[in-house]
Order: sequence, then C-alpha cells, then structure tokens
Amino acid sequence: MFGNLDHTTLQTLWWFIASLVGSIFLALTFVNGGQTLLLTSAYTELEKRMVINSLGRKWELTFTTLVLFGGALFAAFPLFYATSFGGAYWVWMAILFTFILQAVSYEYRKKPANLLGAPLYEFFLFLNGTLGILLIGAAVGTFFTGSAFSLDQYKSVTWHLPTRGLEAATDPFNISLGLFLVFIARLLGAEYLLNNIDFASDPGLAGLKERLRRSAALSFFCSLPFLVYVLGNLLFMNGYAVDPASGAVLMEKGKYLHNLLALPHLLLFLLAGLGLVIWSVVLTTLRGSDQGIWYAGPGTVLVGLALFGTAGYNNTAFYPSNVDLASSLTIHNASSSHYTLTAMSYVALAVPLVVGYIAYFWRQMDSRRLAADETTDDMAY
Repeated sequence: MFGNLDHTTLQTLWWFIASLVGSIFLALTFVNGGQTLLLTSAYTELEKRMVINSLGRKWELTFTTLVLFGGALFAAFPLFYATSFGGAYWVWMAILFTFILQAVSYEYRKKPANLLGAPLYEFFLFLNGTLGILLIGAAVGTFFTGSAFSLDQYKSVTWHLPTRGLEAATDPFNISLGLFLVFIARLLGAEYLLNNIDFASDPGLAGLKERLRRSAALSFFCSLPFLVYVLGNLLFMNGYAVDPASGAVLMEKGKYLHNLLALPHLLLFLLAGLGLVIWSVVLTTLRGSDQGIWYAGPGTVLVGLALFGTAGYNNTAFYPSNVDLASSLTIHNASSSHYTLTAMSYVALAVPLVVGYIAYFWRQMDSRRLAADETTDDMAY
C-alpha cells in the first residue's frame, strides 16, 4: 500500500502526521496552563488539592505527546532534528528542564519530610506552565522567522549565535506566539478543571468555580493582542519560498498568505479552530456551561494544523536559516529515505489503536467528576 507511494507523497504525509501530533500536544497543554491557576485562582488548601489531583492524572500524557512529537520529527525528518536539537540545544534544554520540574513537583509537593515546602513546588508548576510553554511557542515561531544556522557539505550544523536557540525568545513574533500559547493553555486549563471537578462535593469549592470562569475569560482576552500580532505578521511578512525546479530558497513577500490561499483547507482549519475556541469562551463565561473544553481542545488542534501546514507545505522552508538561505530545511531535503518513510507508515497503522486505548482509559478516569473526598495530600492522583 504505502510502497506504491512516491517519496514526495510520503514526505507530505509525514509532515501531516508530525503536525497532528504537535497540534494534539498544544491542546494537551491544558495541564500546563491549569498549573498556573494554582497561584492565581486556587486560594485554599482544598482548592489547590483539587487542582493538583485533577491535573495530576493527565500530566504524563502531555509530556509523552511532546516526546512523541520529537520522535516523529527525528524519524521522519532527521536533518531537522539534528540541526535544531544539535544546534539550538539551550532552548530545548530549558524546555526540558521546566518539564523535569513539573514531574518532580507532582511527585514531591506533599511528600512527608518535604523540606522545600509545597509553595516552591507550586511555583515550579507555574514555571512549567508559563516559561515552558513560552519557549515552545518561541521555538515554533522560528519556523517562520528563521534561525541562525548553516550546514556544510557534510550536513554538519554551525550555530552562529552563542545563545544556541535562546535568541528565539527575543524576536517579537516568536514571543507573541509563545505568549498566545501561554494564555490559551490557561484558558484550556480553566475549562478542563470546570469540566472535571465536582464542585458540589464540597461547599468550599464554590469560590474556585467562579474564579475559574473569570480566569477563562481573562486568559482569552489577554491572548487577543498576541493573536492579532501573530496573524497580522503571518499574513504580510516575508516568507522562505523554495523554487521547485532548482530547490533554491528565496524570500517572498506575503509567502504565508499565499500558502493559506493556495491551500484553502489550511485557512479553513485556522478559521474553524479560532471559531471553536471563541465559542468555548462564550459557553464558559456567558452561558455558564462546563463543556467549553470539548470545543476549545479540537479548536486548538485545528489552529496548530494550520500553523504547521502553512510552515511546511506549498514549497516552503519549514526550518529556514536567516544567515544562509541555502541551508534552510524543507520537508523534502530534511526527510528520511523512501524506504524508511514507507516502513514508518506501516508502523503508523497501529496509531489508531493507541489513540483508542488512550481514549478508553481517559473516559474511564473522567467518567465522573473528581469529588473532594477522592483527593489526597501526599500524591498527585
């Protein structure tokens, strides 16, 4: 089946698969965003315990999806993996460090003989939900703004800045995209907690419910300036186009707008995704519904697919070099061989089974809301 597909088709297919995994990760950042609410919405020890226990049952899934995204890129586009993770390693190490802090915090926040104290671990969780997501957004932003690397004839990477990827967090576009993701993660987190916690199980949770609704609205409105800035730049900024005949990379004015117009399904994904997120806010804040997460989650996935598709399809360099255009990476020059992509495609047939397995146990865990008497102090879940 897959053996009959040509190399170009397989490359296109695997960019979609990697984009889908990355987009699902963005939706799962409700865990990271929800963690930030510990310091802004959960006041009492009971409220904090409910937030920790609710999110603590899902944080491994978020981190696993991030690792799976990196693994898919490594297998399908190894030159990108070697260039980015081998050159911009400081930004990736910083991201990884915030996720290490997350894992440690869930495990040790309320352990006996905890010398550091729960507030410090709560700050670590806040750091993961803010700095960690911000840096991930900045790294994704380099798909559009470019990075300071060059490749020699042996494909060995040279990074031209000593900050090794951290410079991505100084670009206004990258920072705006990162901050947009931070506030969307907070929105997703608030909506998930509203849907997952049984607020009627304890009278002391009434205040948390109202604060979560306010947090959802505030996070959405805080995200809007950054969304406008990102979309405005995306539609009119110069992009890294690839000449299909020669493979040469050149700057093209309005390249990403051209991509959205040439691939209308990406534009549809973007508009539908943003519409679903907006509708989730209406349900949560104006209609008092607790079902907003079921609209915001798929909406975030669609927005992610639009971003990744715009960055990689229609003869576009998805990981451009802003110091040496010829070193820019495309889904064609950065991919694995036809044989490897074919073999991976057969393995990927098992993915629906894995997704079904995850969906089944997710449903089992969330079949009923988390009640106050089901939570504990000495563990996260």
